[in-house]
Amino acid sequence: MLAGATSNVAPTIEDEHRPFGVPGPDRRDAGRFVVETRELGKRYGDAIVAVNQLTMRVRRGEVYGFLGPNGAGKTTTLRILLGLIRPTSGSARVLGAAPGSPAGLSRIGALVETPAFYPFLSGRDNLSVLARHAGVPSPRIEVVLEEVELTGRAGDRFATYSLGMKQRLGVAAALLKDPELLILDEPTNGMDAAGMAEMRTFIRSLGENGRTVLLSSHLMGEVEQVCDRVGVIHGGRLVGEGTLDDLRGRASLRVLAEPLDAAQRVVAGVSGVEHVAIVDDGLRIAADPGSAAEINRALVESGVAVSELRLERASLEKIFLELTQGAEEGR
Repeated sequence: MLAGATSNVAPTIEDEHRPFGVPGPDRRDAGRFVVETRELGKRYGDAIVAVNQLTMRVRRGEVYGFLGPNGAGKTTTLRILLGLIRPTSGSARVLGAAPGSPAGLSRIGALVETPAFYPFLSGRDNLSVLARHAGVPSPRIEVVLEEVELTGRAGDRFATYSLGMKQRLGVAAALLKDPELLILDEPTNGMDAAGMAEMRTFIRSLGENGRTVLLSSHLMGEVEQVCDRVGVIHGGRLVGEGTLDDLRGRASLRVLAEPLDAAQRVVAGVSGVEHVAIVDDGLRIAADPGSAAEINRALVESGVAVSELRLERASLEKIFLELTQGAEEGR
């Protein structure tokens, strides 16, 4: 799926209660969202619900992580956004247009599932075929090959490529027309650790250059290192969305000290401490991180032995498990 030249974007929806395509009176945020879905759903028969009332928004210029386990509905959602399958309920807009419309597809690059190319053509020749079909000047081929670090193997047949190299050629094809929106479905699939690290750096650079990237992944480390905002999908439903800081919540202070009961009493009396509790043989303290020095001094002056004092914030993995387990319990 290739993308093309930029053009003006139709106004998007700011008021969630207003149907798609009906602009509100405040037009200042027109074009702010490049992907919008409202209660999007996809069923297969009566038994299988692949996407369930999914409402999400991807902002212009961000790397948005679409995080969920295998089978959560990520790929189905991306295929709907690209117009490859039709939803059974709800609606969506991509770059201000209906999914699959020429106006939108001309500005989108996509890698969804395993990329397919002519096996007996070289990587460069496969890109040449796509470039001719899409009207892309041939010099662009070498640019994207260099971007994904395939120049050295560009003359080799696609059939000889490793899975990681095939993924990189797929990304190169998605970049051929310098798309405004790049949709990547598990782009590090099949790569070794070094290749994954290089791809993450590359995706991050795409976001920094003003392009919008929608990245689907089940790898929390990948999303954590690359994305500006994250949407967590489980059972076809969006169960959480926000920046990493939003999802993790406020940081707390973690203290290991002896005796623990005495440490709790001392910390509770320090100015600015909102709450202190004994958790996992230590103290979890709700307070401004700038209070760490004062807390440490109060403990030491009270004869409490402090072995550790550090800033603590919930990991993305922990938040993911809480969100998905909560969604299971709520069914």
